[in-house]
Parts: sequence; C-alpha cells; structure tokens
Amino acid sequence: MALTSNQNANATTDGLYGPSVADFWQLLKPRVMSLVIFTGFVGMFLAPADMHPLLFVISLFAIAAGAGASGAINQWYDRDIDAVMERTRGRPVPSGAVEPAEALSFGLVISTLSVLLLGLASNWLAAGLLAFTIFFYGVVYTIWLKRSTPQNIVIGGAAGALPPVIGWAAVTGGLSVEPLILFAVIFMWTPPHFWALALFRNDDYLRANVPMMPVVAGETETRRQILIYAVLLAPLALAPAVIGMTSMAYGVVVAALGLNFIRLSWVLYRQPDDAAAKRLFAFSILYLFLLFLGLVIDRLLVTSGVLAVL
Repeated sequence: MALTSNQNANATTDGLYGPSVADFWQLLKPRVMSLVIFTGFVGMFLAPADMHPLLFVISLFAIAAGAGASGAINQWYDRDIDAVMERTRGRPVPSGAVEPAEALSFGLVISTLSVLLLGLASNWLAAGLLAFTIFFYGVVYTIWLKRSTPQNIVIGGAAGALPPVIGWAAVTGGLSVEPLILFAVIFMWTPPHFWALALFRNDDYLRANVPMMPVVAGETETRRQILIYAVLLAPLALAPAVIGMTSMAYGVVVAALGLNFIRLSWVLYRQPDDAAAKRLFAFSILYLFLLFLGLVIDRLLVTSGVLAVL
C-alpha cells in the first residue's frame, strides 16, 4: 500500500527507514574528530619530509575516520550510562535512532578500513599507531578504565594525544622527540580540561556511577589536581621553543597562554563554582587550539624568513 504524503513525511521519525546519515555522523563524535583532524594535521605539517598532497589528504582522512570509529565503539558500549546522563542522552544509540549492533558494526568496519587506508596511503607504522589508538580508546579506556578508576581520563588521554604522532609518522615513516613532545602536551592538557567539565557536570557522573575525579575524590581535590596539572603543563608547552622546534616568539606567546591557564585554574581553586569551571573549560579548548595553530604559523613565518632573527 502506498504511503500518503503525511505518512511519508513521518516515516523517518517513526523508524520505518532506520537511522539517517546524520545519526551515523553523530556516532563519529564530530567535535572530538575535529580536534583529531587539527592536531593530526599539525603533526603532518611539521614533519620534516615531503608527501604528495593527495596522499597527505587521504592519510589525514584515515586518521580522522579512525578517531570517529573509536567514538562509535565508545557509544555502543556506553549506551547504558549515556542514557542517564543529560549531556549524552540524545546520542544516537541511547535515543534509539541507531541499534547497538549497528553502532558496533559501523565502528569496527570503519576502524578496519581506516587502518588499511592509512597503511596503503602512507606506511604501516602510522597504520599500526592508528590501530593502537582505536584499541586504546575503544577497549582500554571505554571498557576498562572509564568505569573502574578516577584516573580514567589521565591514562585514557593517551588516545587523544596520539594523532600528531600518527600524523608525523605518516609523513616521515618514523618517530622523533618532536611529535612525542606534542603528545606530552595534549596528554597533560587532557585531565584539567575534562575535570573542569566534570565539575559542572558532576550530577551526570553521579547518576551514571562513573568514577570521575569529582565523584570519587571530591570537588576540592579535583580543583587542586587541575591547578597542579596547569602548573606542569605551562612549562611543558614551552618545550618546542627550548629544543629549537619553533622560534622564541612562539615561546613567548605560549608562555602567556600558560600563565592564563594557571590563573584560571587558581581562580577555580579559590572560587569553587560552576562559572569558574566553565570559564576554565572554555579557555582550555582555546588554549590547545592556539598552541597548535601557533606551531603552524611559527613554521610558516620561520620558513618565509619573517622570524629568521628569532
């Protein structure tokens, strides 16, 4: 029997045609994937080797796809806690838009294809690192760490810190101290970034029984830990300038950003409210973006001779 126009208009919402393209896109966690694309690109851009532009784009696409695939696996496993958290209950799996088996299958297929694509477009070291990243986020962090320890985001942050390393390896076929410094910066940035979020989303984690730092150790200890990480992160972010990876002009800018990160962390420590946590969380995103953007701009200016004297 043919559908009427009204029935046809409601077919998608009634689930007749199953999940939409937009639902599968949300499974990839596009906001997280955008960070992976950016930091992966920076790692590739800074790498001291040449790569064909087409292979460069394909490799970056594969890195992004791998990150998205691990996000789909994460949403498949976390569907129970996502359903009770206000921040995540609208995701495709807990909302019923995508079946759990569909999410898992989607994640596994994209994972496999992304690793193979990166291996063919660049090299198998980069592909192996991407496979490890997917496994670490999808299994080690999601299935094991997230529900078992308040250090979940500390250890699990390694997955989010690997894209610039993968990007560097994709271009050069090897590793060196430079991408490892970029890894360390993101690794140290991750806990204060997510703990600031956890402070003003604490009720969500309490309902879901996820042992985030504020839930297990309390908000006072969480704010103290944020301040400690901010103090450790600021000098670490200067390492590219110290080893000659960038000019000292980059170091000056990053030092100013680091001091502001510490200032906002101190304000949060002394002023324990959601407004202070939200300010730090918002700045932490800007901080990492400006830090990595600065790496690109500095390289362009040095290459052009503008910063040759520095």
